[in-house]
Amino acid sequence: MKFGYFTLSDNHYVNNPRGANELISDILDEAVYADTVGMHSAWIGEHHFSTLGVLSCPALVLAQVAARTNRIRLAPAVTVLPLHHPIRVAEEWATLDLLSGGRVDFAAGVTVLPLHHPIRVAEEWATLDLLSGGRVDFAAGRGYDRREYGPFSASFEDNQSTFEEGMTIVRALWSADRPVSHHGRHYQFDDVIITPQPVQHPIPAYVASFSEPSIALAARLGCNLVVAPFAAAMTFGGLRQVRDLYHSLCARHGSRPGRLSCSYFLHFADTRSEADAARARQIRYYKECVIAAFPGDPKTAPPSYRYFIDIVARLQNVTPVDLTENSVLIGSSAQIAETLNKVEAAGFDEVILYINVGLKPHAQVKDEMARFMVEVAPNFADHP
Repeated sequence: MKFGYFTLSDNHYVNNPRGANELISDILDEAVYADTVGMHSAWIGEHHFSTLGVLSCPALVLAQVAARTNRIRLAPAVTVLPLHHPIRVAEEWATLDLLSGGRVDFAAGVTVLPLHHPIRVAEEWATLDLLSGGRVDFAAGRGYDRREYGPFSASFEDNQSTFEEGMTIVRALWSADRPVSHHGRHYQFDDVIITPQPVQHPIPAYVASFSEPSIALAARLGCNLVVAPFAAAMTFGGLRQVRDLYHSLCARHGSRPGRLSCSYFLHFADTRSEADAARARQIRYYKECVIAAFPGDPKTAPPSYRYFIDIVARLQNVTPVDLTENSVLIGSSAQIAETLNKVEAAGFDEVILYINVGLKPHAQVKDEMARFMVEVAPNFADHP
């Protein structure tokens, strides 16, 4: 089993002294450090308008990671396909200006504002695959925070069909050796072939899933799957049940099952007081960042998001004793390895570790990354 670095750039906290720019710089440093300590991958999430996270342009940060590393695989966690629009351009170039130390000149005649679309997504990630020497893993989802959709004039209610059509287009463009035409409900175009072409044929693609329809989409398209263990436990009963459902749906659609990945929050704790502090940090993340982002209101949650109502109800009442191995790794190296042995036994190929959660200090995050790779990862075969 392999291990990766993962973040959603959570920064929506009461009386938070840490600015967004500081956190993004920390994330870049941590992702590069993940390569140094031997992690297999770096997964950086997309969020907009500081409603949960603050990093709106993972591709640009990952491009910086690619330039500073030679081995680690690079993945968005996840690209929200319905949200590509002129606002996206502004965010992307602002992020590059920050990471380059103020060395960006923006020419609107060069960046064509209307092109933030599945074709644009395919071009962007094919380019990163080329520049990184074939190290991209592409993960996409439809998101869950309604507040991120309105400013883009994108439909939250209809995002399942937009996502499915967009994902189909992106993968078709990556694999095509001749021009592609498409006439669907949301997108129409003729005779398109993208340049550059990706190094990998195809780029490994993951669908991020909280629900059966997303798992079915991964199976139908022949994609890999990435899930959150807490959602898997609430919705399906656990990781093993997710694996079984995914494999059965792959068989139904005549596709070969791909890789299974899951994300885990990680807190080392060798004493009772350290464990209590870790649980308090985790609950603060749920209360101040996550609950408002999830579509948990029965009056407004679209039909395809109804399962979030129960998830939000549970998070609103979460207590320290509820933070079990179904969602969080808290404890000594031996305790963490014991839980991960169960994940491996459930058939999962990779665990991506969310360590910089809940305003955890940057130095502590890097210490825990290094400790994990020295004390936990060697218990698993082929861990890099």
